[in-house]
Amino acid sequence: MTAEPVIAVRGLTKRFGARTVVDDVALTVHAGEIVGFLGPNGSGKTTTIRLICGLLTPDRGEGTVLGLDVRTQSALIKREVGYMTQRFSFYEDLTIAENLTFVARLYDLDPVEAAVNETLDHLGLASRRDQLAGTLSGGWKQRLALAACIMHRPRLLLLDEPTAGVDPKARREFWDEIHRLAQGGLTVLVSTHYMDEAERCHRIAYIAYGRMLAGGTVDEVVARSGLSTFIVRGPDLGAVAALVEGRDGVEQVAPFGATLHVVGSDPDRLRLALQDVARLPGIVVEPGTTSLEDVFIQLMAGPRAKGDDA
Repeated sequence: MTAEPVIAVRGLTKRFGARTVVDDVALTVHAGEIVGFLGPNGSGKTTTIRLICGLLTPDRGEGTVLGLDVRTQSALIKREVGYMTQRFSFYEDLTIAENLTFVARLYDLDPVEAAVNETLDHLGLASRRDQLAGTLSGGWKQRLALAACIMHRPRLLLLDEPTAGVDPKARREFWDEIHRLAQGGLTVLVSTHYMDEAERCHRIAYIAYGRMLAGGTVDEVVARSGLSTFIVRGPDLGAVAALVEGRDGVEQVAPFGATLHVVGSDPDRLRLALQDVARLPGIVVEPGTTSLEDVFIQLMAGPRAKGDDA
């Protein structure tokens, strides 16, 4: 018998005045999964996360989080979820240990000192326990925020763009920790703008302008996009980009290092559009692999092109 999903919501809709921020969103996440939640700024990611963790009540829709009803049991959901917001939100004039002590008391953890010490050791913060939070670098602030989110041992972790402004080494260490937690049974829903982070998730869900547009593994989402990509190499690629931009069959032209990615939905039309380019001196045109970024740019263009409201 299949275990009940940790998150199983459908039809979630949230309006603020005349603006629909989340529009008929459905999402299912199973125990131990790391699901990447992606989309442009203003797409509804944060609002959806707040609906899931019980901070907001949907105007329409239903479902469960950890077996609890999102509409009627939001207070219970909050106790079972760890939610890490986009911004560092701890007392900067308190030490790491003092901040964690405050959080432990909020969750009625007993004994408080043991819970704090265990969390400090678990996240590698023990050596900095007496350092003021306001003096921490971005990576260490991130680690403190994660420590506060998991010290009450939640079954679901919701992370809202947790690595924004963090250096690559700290990002790598953060994701190693997230995978370790998931291996221990914790379920994670994480919003991110970084394609490399999306590729570290078990599955991804893409939302744009309040609507869920795609979901599955990275390979599945790329395959379902139906996009073809050609790589152009050679001199003066700026002029080549200007030449092919807007041609029939060409939907995206983007520089990638010393190459151009030229993307379209119809491989035959795309190949025809690049036929004369391939004959230019020093230019090489060859089939390439469609990237996740190519897919997301295409998805972003869809609702906007149809004139839909965010």
